[in-house]
Parts: sequence; structure tokens; C-alpha cells
Amino acid sequence: MVPHARRGTYNEASPMFSTLARTSRPVTILGAALIAGLIALADWQIEGNIPLGFLYLFPMILAGTVLSRPQIAGAAAVCTVLTELFDSFDWHSPAAVPRNILIFTAFLGTGFFVFESVRSRQQAARHIEDMEREALARAEAEEQLKVLVESSPAAVLTARADGRILLANDAACRLFGVPGGEMPGKSIYEFLPSLVNVPSVDDDRPAIRTSMQCRGQRSGGEFFLADVWFSTYRTTAGARLAAMVVDASEDLRNREEHSLNQLLSGSRILVAAVSHEVRNVCGAIAIAHSNLARTTFPGGTLAGNRDFEALGNFIGALERIASMELRNTAGEASPVDLPSLLEELRIVAEPSLAERDIALRWDVPEVLPPVWADRQSLMQVFLNLTRNAATATDSAELRRMTVSVRHASRRVNIRFTDTGTGVAHPERLFRPFQQQNRSGGLGLFLSRAFMRSFGGDLRHEPSASGAVFVVELAACGDDPQLKKTTEAVRP
Repeated sequence: MVPHARRGTYNEASPMFSTLARTSRPVTILGAALIAGLIALADWQIEGNIPLGFLYLFPMILAGTVLSRPQIAGAAAVCTVLTELFDSFDWHSPAAVPRNILIFTAFLGTGFFVFESVRSRQQAARHIEDMEREALARAEAEEQLKVLVESSPAAVLTARADGRILLANDAACRLFGVPGGEMPGKSIYEFLPSLVNVPSVDDDRPAIRTSMQCRGQRSGGEFFLADVWFSTYRTTAGARLAAMVVDASEDLRNREEHSLNQLLSGSRILVAAVSHEVRNVCGAIAIAHSNLARTTFPGGTLAGNRDFEALGNFIGALERIASMELRNTAGEASPVDLPSLLEELRIVAEPSLAERDIALRWDVPEVLPPVWADRQSLMQVFLNLTRNAATATDSAELRRMTVSVRHASRRVNIRFTDTGTGVAHPERLFRPFQQQNRSGGLGLFLSRAFMRSFGGDLRHEPSASGAVFVVELAACGDDPQLKKTTEAVRP
């Protein structure tokens, strides 16, 4: 609105210059020459002491709208000569020189005044147009930003240095349980107490742009886990704080439930392995106990001895405890998009491998069939193989790990190849409770158990150098029986 008002004021102050500026250059020059010629003709024809030289100011006004400064000076000189030729004053009088200088100065000043006026007007017009474009662009940007903030699913807040909320979108009102429009004016520390520790920006302290996870509180007193991205900045009205908040409580619950499920699955497999070993020992002890019961000693048999019978009862109880078997977890499996899972593995593993100067080669086709697996368990298997390969490659001269995928028939094979020290005793792989291994060999044992729980497998391939582990998975789309099972376990 303001630029339009300024433009109207300027046009009203100089309507003649505005009109002349819109005339084409050849027409203006021709008009100025024609007017000058008519004035000269009139001055030549009119007899008497009637000076008409002041009329040359009009062609100078026209010339000033289209000519440059040197051209205006030339036009002023021509008008001065015409004035001197056709007026009645004596050229040879002592006052002729100062008179002509005065006339030339008047013509030149008039042309320069018009020239500067027209140029100033053009600059002002361009400036106003720029202001209008900037104002329009600013209005569009503000409108887009307003729509973005209002339609954002995340809570967006801005607050003053003292924590008073200035702006809150609808998502913020819903997240903190405040009726719409009532959040401005409230303290942001009432909803996010941890932000009280954020220092406000001033001349001595730089702006802050970071994120944190803290406790949030709704207006009704309910607590939740909040992910907060916030920044501080300066304005002419003082320091400000901008924050974007999302409720991470559900992610926390899912993460904790998943961790519990993984712990239970691993513990179940580990207990089954221990039970298997104990069961073997109990079997040997039971055979020895049976043989001793049939053996005759000088003092008689041990069949009626209470201590011997107690030992037999103890062996039976131990066998019952050790009779636990690994429950088939195929019901927890489902079709898994293998390319997306491998991309997640790459995002997780590549930075840590780069920190250890281990090159990662990726040979994964863009199109792969879905595979039958438990997604989280399969990721744990991939991470365990990646960690083992990184540990084995640390001491190697050539540090490289390759992940390649091949789809053949009804199986999808993922190979993890490294250039490390290799496997010294392949026959000991996948066995738990190995004293030579710092982790007891549980990593590969649990990985294979996870794979076999949903119809896959994990095996070691002999290699001249390094180590190669192959993860075998069943492709869902290639096996009709697997496809029926897949559809049966889908929610």
C-alpha cells in the first residue's frame, strides 16, 4: 500500500515529466527541433525590440528528457546561437559575451534539471517496482510459512526470552492439551521444563541450534517423552526461542518392547543350549546310576540305599529341568523388504566402518523378492556379522568388507566377505560356550538359531583369505507353501 501512495504523490508533482518520459526518443527530438525552428522563424520575422529567446526553454525541456548530458550541452549551444542571431541586440557590444554566457547557462541548467528529474523519476519508479515485488514475495513467503506451520503435524512454538509463548500452532495445542488459541501468553517452561536451562541469545552469546530429548508435560499433568528441536535468535524486539516438539512416547514403548522381545528370544535360545549340554551330562550320569544299581558289591547292592535313591531322584529332576527345547518362532516372522533392510544396515554400519578405515563394497540388486524372516532378528544377525568382520579386519593390511546379494531359485543369499585374518578353526563355529572366544561363541550361535527359527540358515564358506559367511533366506513369492504360511500370519 505504501509504495502505491508514494508513486501517486510523485506523479502528481511532475505530470509533464511523466508524460514526456513516455514519449519515444525520435518523436521527442523531432518535436524539440521543430519548436526551436518555429521560434527562430518567429524571431526572424517579427521586427522590433521583442526578445523571444526565452522560448527556447521549451525545446530544452524536451531535449532534457531524452538526450545525454553532452547532447544537452550541444542543444543549449545551438539555442544560444539562434537567440543571438535573431534578436535585436548588437553582437559587438561589451555586454554580448556575458549575455550569451547567461543565456547558455540558463538553457543548460534547464536541460540538466529536466534530465536529472527524469532520471530520478525512473530510478524511483524502478525502486518502487522492486519494493512492490519484494513486498509481494514477502507476503507469499509469509503465507506459505504460515500454512506450513499451521499444517505441520509437529508442535511449533516461538517464545520470548522470558519463556512467554508468542506463537503456537494447532498441533502444539493438541499435544499439550490446551484449547486452541489459549497457549500464547503461557510459559513454555510449564510444558517443557528442561528448556529453562537454554541460555538466551545476546551480544556475548552465539545463537543455539540443537535438539534434545526431555520430559514434556500436558496441561492436565500427564507426562510424556518429547523430542525437541530448538534454536535461539535475535529480533529487534529482543531474543526469541523457536522449538519444534513431537511426542516420542510411542517410539520409546516400541523400542523397549522390542528390546524385551529380543532379550527373551536370545535368553530362550541360550537356555535351550545350556539345557542341551546339561541333558547330555544327565544322560551319562543316569546310565552310570543304572549300572551301579545293578552291580553287586561285597556289602550288597545299592538299590535300597536312601542316598543312592536320592541321587537318582536328583538326576531325574535335573533331566526334567534340562528338557527345554527351542520353541519355533516362525509365527513371529513375516515378509520382509530386503533392499530397505539392507539400506538400514548400510546407514548404521557404514559410518563405524569408515571410522576404522574399512572400505565397504555394496553389491545389492535394486529388485529383490520379499523374504520370510523376523525383521528385527534378521537385522541383529546382519549387525553381528558386520561387527565380527570389522574386528577380524582391524589387524589386516587390506581392510575391506563386501556385502553381496544373489537370488537363485527359491532362496536369497546374502554374503558377508572380509579381508581379515580368517577362521582358524571352522569346525568350532556356531558352538556355544567356547573358552577360546571372549564372548563364548554365543554371537554366531544365536545368529544361526535366529535364522533357523524362521526357515533360514547361516553358514560359513571356506575361503583362501579372509572369511565368508552366507545368510540364506526363503523368498516368499517363489514357494507356494511359504506364501500360504505368510498370508496366515499376516495381521
